[in-house]
Amino acid sequence: MIGDVVLLICGIGVLYYGAEWLVRGAARLAASLGVSPIVVGLTVVSFGTSAPELVVCTVAALGGNPDLAIGNVMGSNLANIGLILGVTALVRPLDVRERVVWREMPLMLLVTLALYPLAWDGVLSRGDGVLLLFALVAYLIFVFYSVEDEAPEILGEYEEFMKESDRTTSLVSGTDVLWVIAGSVCLVLGGICIVEGAVEIASSLGISEVVIGLTVVAVGTSLPELATSLVAALRSEADIAVGNVIGSNIFNVAAILGTASVVSPLAIPSHVLTRELVVVVAMSLLLFPILRTRWRIRRWEGALLLACYVGAVTWLL
Repeated sequence: MIGDVVLLICGIGVLYYGAEWLVRGAARLAASLGVSPIVVGLTVVSFGTSAPELVVCTVAALGGNPDLAIGNVMGSNLANIGLILGVTALVRPLDVRERVVWREMPLMLLVTLALYPLAWDGVLSRGDGVLLLFALVAYLIFVFYSVEDEAPEILGEYEEFMKESDRTTSLVSGTDVLWVIAGSVCLVLGGICIVEGAVEIASSLGISEVVIGLTVVAVGTSLPELATSLVAALRSEADIAVGNVIGSNIFNVAAILGTASVVSPLAIPSHVLTRELVVVVAMSLLLFPILRTRWRIRRWEGALLLACYVGAVTWLL
């Protein structure tokens, strides 16, 4: 079992650096091709920080471990809201704009709630996966065309964030291609290590794969989102910190569960719909009144989110 724990920890480490390298290379390539910083931030960065979940869930689905895949997505979305926004707000209160509450938040909630009708029969079929991927495409189109309506302050935030993160360049570089390739390879290797280690640990401890996916694996695959949000908060770019979490949650459901179920239909245990998904929806709804209070997540509200996350995970266990 010690070997499995080491394998899991090493997998998380390799996965983290793989995601960082992939985001760095892909963001710089997109910027060099003339894609605006806000589009890169809302799509490439959000997708890149969700890449660990994508790899882990795909590997788990191919390996016949659907419980680990669904547990990872539920746990990651829960960690994004409770753990990442909670910790980030404790470091620095997050001021957000109204559009986050009235535009991005409803989209995140809608995509999450869509899992109920799709998985009500106990399985996410390939057809369900295709529908989720169509939803992802619609979201990307929406993001692309809504950029023109963004406030100049938000556009400036994303431009500054991309520049200070060394993720913008005017020239296509072979180094950036290598970053993407190296990051992709590390993601695959890290994902395989995590799945192998997590399955063996769950078997040794006699716990379900949903539980191990909901906790250790979910927190491990959420580290890129945590790093991105903390950096953005420390630079007083709260819209990016919050937008990264919301965008990541949308990607987790639409892109990751969509891709995984197209690769191999996912059996959804009934308790996921009555427990894990209910908690994720509840945490999402909790954000509405918090963000509505002066359009800010204050430190005590960050502590509340963190406490709710700990309480929710404890209850689910």
